[in-house]
Amino acid sequence: MTRPAMPVSPEITGVSRPLPAHVFAYGFSLRKRPIVRHFVTGTTVRFVRHARHVPPGSTLLLWGSGLPPTGLATDVLVVRMEDGFLRSVGLGADLVAPVSWVIDQRGIYYDATRPSDLECVLQATAFTSELLQRAADLRHRIVESGLTKYNVGTGGWRCVLPGAQVILVPGQVETDASIQFGAPGISSNMGLLHAVRQANPDAYVVYKPHPDVVAGLRAKGQGESEALRWCNEMVSDVAMSDMLAAVDEVHVLTSLAGFEALMRGKQVVCYGQPFYAGWGLTRDVLPVPRRTRRLSLDALVAGTLILYPTYVSRSGSGRMATPEQALDELLSWRAAVAAKSLPFWRKALRAVLRISGSKR
Repeated sequence: MTRPAMPVSPEITGVSRPLPAHVFAYGFSLRKRPIVRHFVTGTTVRFVRHARHVPPGSTLLLWGSGLPPTGLATDVLVVRMEDGFLRSVGLGADLVAPVSWVIDQRGIYYDATRPSDLECVLQATAFTSELLQRAADLRHRIVESGLTKYNVGTGGWRCVLPGAQVILVPGQVETDASIQFGAPGISSNMGLLHAVRQANPDAYVVYKPHPDVVAGLRAKGQGESEALRWCNEMVSDVAMSDMLAAVDEVHVLTSLAGFEALMRGKQVVCYGQPFYAGWGLTRDVLPVPRRTRRLSLDALVAGTLILYPTYVSRSGSGRMATPEQALDELLSWRAAVAAKSLPFWRKALRAVLRISGSKR
């Protein structure tokens, strides 16, 4: 049985999808549960361990691409949640809470095997001139302020070979679902780096490992310690915004860095099928036939950053926020973090997370 879609409300983000008054949630870790409640203020959430606790006709929240419990009634509406694209100052694997999540009834944005709410927004929305201007203004502010998803890293970078074509290859956590569901061809960092080098033998190729890997919170990819066989340089503790400003092209599997590079006017080559591929803005090694529409950059930004995510203020009130308000809060947050060192409790927590993360 197919449940009708929940109503669309444009007040906050453009296409906010309200949840029912009562929902069930399955598969969320203990640390995520308070964040779930924070993001669905006004909705009562019951966390369950078995399908028998989810009555027919109800709504079930899942994290990302997680599987629902076996034996679920066929008329239960499954809604998936995941981190948004303007997330935080600090890493999710470091237990830093986000300012944005996405809530998706069809799939999830990084799963290219089926349509997601974001794909449907991009495929079907009639983008007004006002919305496109809002997206352009938001994009300019993000680029000028140097904001990215995690906003970590220090120092600048520049190529040691003036005049060289510079290609950035951002690494990913190879066990992440975005690789499993969005990279049907090459599916490893070193496979990507090797392919980039073969296709661009004279370019200056820079490899940037994923910040979770650099922090020791997630395991390295297979053969990642041999990256210098295929690239000219590896960088780690450099802000992604600084790297994007200094390169000519960005070659990715499914990394969000590709979307961030598009916002900065860079050429992006996709070896996987990320949400921003297939709209005429990227060079796609593996096209997505479902995505037939040609989009402007600001239409992509409008769908991705304004219409799709849910933003919640960091004030603790659970108040919904616009992307512009979330951007203001991220900038204030970043300034506050820059003014002080990492607290002792977070250093201790990171040490514990390194032990568990290195095993994943």
